[in-house]
Amino acid sequence: MTRAERAWAVLGEVLDPEVPALSVRDLGIVRDVIDHGDDGLEVVLTPTYSGCPATEVIEQSVLEAIEAEGLGPARATLQRAPAWTSDWITAEGKRKLTEYGIAPPSHVIPAEAGTQGIRIFGRKADKVPCPRCGSAITERLSAFGSTACKSMYRCLTCREPFEHFKPI
Repeated sequence: MTRAERAWAVLGEVLDPEVPALSVRDLGIVRDVIDHGDDGLEVVLTPTYSGCPATEVIEQSVLEAIEAEGLGPARATLQRAPAWTSDWITAEGKRKLTEYGIAPPSHVIPAEAGTQGIRIFGRKADKVPCPRCGSAITERLSAFGSTACKSMYRCLTCREPFEHFKPI
């Protein structure tokens, strides 16, 4: 296994501070690991959004994990373009979100070239399945949950509230 492959494996264990059910790999924010030989590893990260308050914590956790495994020296590079999309969350990550009680995001439908898509949200506009019972009979309670990347929903079948990771 190469040093970069070992680093990828290590990053699969670094948990996101805001959604600790997911690793930074599951979340899709680790874009690349580049081995620069004696100059060390470069871990390329794309934050979920430019104002994400966890970016510095994630960067530090990533570098500490690489160093703890003896794979350093390492540095992190933030790459903001292309912008992160919830489509980068792995299938395993979406499964883990559901098990954690957060409805995973649906795929973002790309807008046609030269157009900008508009999404209209109502209390019952999006059919977000309940992560607890699987019912699609849900309603949005709030556009924002515990973090800006999540919204609050309630299942009308089991009556339980839950968060939904927004598709971005």
